[in-house]
Parts: sequence; structure tokens; C-alpha cells
Amino acid sequence: MKLDGFDYHCIPGETGVDINVAVAGRGPAIVLLHGFPQTHAMWRNVAPELTDRHTVIVPDLRGYGASAKPLEAGPETYSKRTMANDVAQLVRALGHERFGLIGHDRGALVGVRAGLDHPGAVQYLGILDVLPTLDSWGVLHGVDAKVAWHMYLMAQPAGLPERMIAAVASDFFASFLDAWDTDGTTFTPEVRKHYIDSSVAAVDSIVADYRASAGIDLDMDRKDRDSGRTLTMPVGVISQDWGSQLGFDAAALWKAWAPDLTYELIDAGHFMAEERPADVTRFISKLAAVTL
Repeated sequence: MKLDGFDYHCIPGETGVDINVAVAGRGPAIVLLHGFPQTHAMWRNVAPELTDRHTVIVPDLRGYGASAKPLEAGPETYSKRTMANDVAQLVRALGHERFGLIGHDRGALVGVRAGLDHPGAVQYLGILDVLPTLDSWGVLHGVDAKVAWHMYLMAQPAGLPERMIAAVASDFFASFLDAWDTDGTTFTPEVRKHYIDSSVAAVDSIVADYRASAGIDLDMDRKDRDSGRTLTMPVGVISQDWGSQLGFDAAALWKAWAPDLTYELIDAGHFMAEERPADVTRFISKLAAVTL
């Protein structure tokens, strides 16, 4: 599935891993990163609305969609640092030294790491419906943690989770599209099939991505937290109100990482860029305007 009006490129990221990326528009660069279990196609109703003011860069994360899916040689293969380096390198290859970065779900975690590791390149950071890695694990406890059952499954050592998921892969990935789509109308049959098929073809790399977030990514976050390192650029977060259900203050958790923070709740489900694209586009445009 491709974005209408966008040109497609295959650009080497970290360690030469090929990254599939769609590009259109002119002006300051903005990168849109997708979540799970999606591909860059999740931005199909948002990205075209930004091309009159921006060069819009929409990649598939390594291990997802049409990007390469390297074998998990070690925890660093799918660490968010490695994935953030993919983004920084492909943006430079496209001729931009600085860029805005908007991420949803997994893509937002990559965005946070990019902001921490590449503060001179990331001008502003937009986050859709997720917490930083360290805080995500910290707020899960007791029976309420069942909402994140997949995170615990994919955190297990290599082998068993991949085989378990592969045995029922279509049902596994479809369950998230169904459970997190608040009214059941967000995805057309074509889009739903694209996400499921793409994810079924990427079981091992998706599991490796999640496994990294229960290991090496946590270690990086802890080191940054202990050293007082924060995001120095303007950060905007929009989220559904799941913090009150799980008993934490999401805005306060984000403020600890992002002193220059704007935070707002949105009346939408998890897949808000597809459920409420006009609202997400306005959020991005408002955040981008801060740096103009």
C-alpha cells in the first residue's frame, strides 16, 4: 500500500539496513513514524495535508512494512537507538540536517530516543498515545497490566514467543486492530488486510522490537533518567485518557522527560491518526509552527 502523490525510495539506515520511505512536498522536513501493528500507511490521511508546507518523510521502521527485517543479532539490532539512527541517516540522505518528528506508539518511542540522541537535529517532537519506555513498564501492575499482555509475551527470550505468535499470526495481529478501534470503522478491509499481512510477514522482527523495549531500551532510559538528561526541544503529546483508568498522571510522567511540554487529551481511540486525521493534522501543524 502506497501513499498517493508520494515518491518512494530505499535508503540505507544504520548498518546498511534498507529503509522504505515515502517522500513528498517542499519546505522544512517532517518525519512521521508509524506504530504497531501498522506501517507507514497509517499516515495516508495526514501526510498529504502537510506537503504544502513541509517535505514530508514517511518511512517504514526497520522490521516493519517494506523495510528490511534483519535477524536479531543482539539486543542492539532493534534497539530504539538503532532505529533512531536509521531515521537520522535517511533524513540526511534526503538532504536535511534538521527535522520535526512525529511518532505514534512504537514510532513515538523511536522518536523519543531520536530526540535524546540527536537533539541538534530534532527540532520538535510530537507523540501520539504512548508513554516513554521506562514509564510504560512502571505504570503496569496488578490485574490492570493485562491490557499490555502482548508486551510481556514478546519480552520473553527469543524462540518461544515467535513460534507462539507465528502459529496464530493473523488472529494475533487482528486482535489489536479490533480491540483498539473504538467504533470498528477506522479501517477499510483493504487497510486492515495490509496491516495484518505486513505484520504476519514480520513476526520475528516485531517481537525483537518489543523485546528490546524490555531490555536494552530500558537500560538506556534508566541511564538518561539517572543523569538528568531530558528532551530539549518542544514536545507535544496527545493521548486518549487511559491514564486515569490505570491510575497515573501521564502529563506529569512526560513533563519529567520534556520540560517544554504541551499535553492534551483527545476524544479518540489508539489509532487516532486514522480515526481523527483532521485533529491530528492540526496538532502537528500547531507544533511545527512553534519553530517557524
